[in-house]
Amino acid sequence: MDTITEIAFQIILYAGNGRSNAMEAIQAAKEANFEEADQLIQAASTELGKAHGYQTKLLQEEASGEGAAVNVILVHSQDHLMTAMTVRDLAIEIIEIYRNK
Repeated sequence: MDTITEIAFQIILYAGNGRSNAMEAIQAAKEANFEEADQLIQAASTELGKAHGYQTKLLQEEASGEGAAVNVILVHSQDHLMTAMTVRDLAIEIIEIYRNK
């Protein structure tokens, strides 16, 4: 497996973890467990930060002229990361709605 594909799988892994944590945070807020919701959002942010780190590495390589060929798995990983980040951002807003009920 080439390096670009390995990095893509790391992005998918950490983005998926972050998305799952964000969805669990919404469920915790639904049950008025805001301490758990906050912890899960923090965990989501940590996982997404890891994924973003891999993405940044790719961007830096591209900027320095060392970019690799783009493959479908890499495109998928970018889609996965952006969707997971959006879910986390919306989860934060949803939790605040539940918190202020």
